[in-house]
Amino acid sequence: MNASARPASLEDIRPWRDLFRQEMNCQITKDSIHSRPGWTREYQLFVGDVAVGYGSLAVAGPWKEKPTAYEFFVMPPWRNRTFDLFEAFLAESGAVAIEHQSNGGLLSVMIHAYARGVETEAIVFHDRITTHHPAPDGAVFRPERPDERPEEADGVPGWEFVLDVGGAVAARGGVLWHYNRPYGDIFMEVAESHRRRGLGTYLVQEMKRVTYERGGVPAARCNPGNVASRRTLQKAGFVPCGHILTGTVALTSSR
Repeated sequence: MNASARPASLEDIRPWRDLFRQEMNCQITKDSIHSRPGWTREYQLFVGDVAVGYGSLAVAGPWKEKPTAYEFFVMPPWRNRTFDLFEAFLAESGAVAIEHQSNGGLLSVMIHAYARGVETEAIVFHDRITTHHPAPDGAVFRPERPDERPEEADGVPGWEFVLDVGGAVAARGGVLWHYNRPYGDIFMEVAESHRRRGLGTYLVQEMKRVTYERGGVPAARCNPGNVASRRTLQKAGFVPCGHILTGTVALTSSR
């Protein structure tokens, strides 16, 4: 029976997306773009006339000029047709690039089989260690006040917490909730004049604590070249678990 891909709606693929999320069992960094009008195109995968999975193509935002395959799921009984189904998806969608989170899913294999120039865009972390770092001298962890919110952050969920040192904001951060719940993406920055004092580690530790208290699961990402950020996340108990990989489609069919 032939493998094929057909344009579909988000509602058409919803059951398979639920299974994809369950199988990944982690923060899915591109999860939210499905709900942004015009940002994604969905495709249902078939073996003969039987629907067996789906593929998703990003077509707006950073991907406007390079339609990018970013999700791909096949039900286990049909995974012996995975390559045929992926080739059908590439051909039907016109994908020119692939982007994937390497800590799960079939795209971990597909990106290396069908793309060239594969690079790491970010390192993905999950929480595995509970730390108990004391507050650095004079640092108080507290919610951010409205007048402390940076102007460029208006309308963006986050920047929820600060470290107050002597009445001034020495570090700030937040938890983004626009990925797949219960995962919350932690981010932070430390004022240059207050760096190398353990403030970043303590801030991340406390934001992890609050995330759990709110019924969430903390996660994080950082640029692979940002050594200081990597060290801060690890000191606060985060452990690297994958990469955001990107590559250019080089092979669309092996048949």
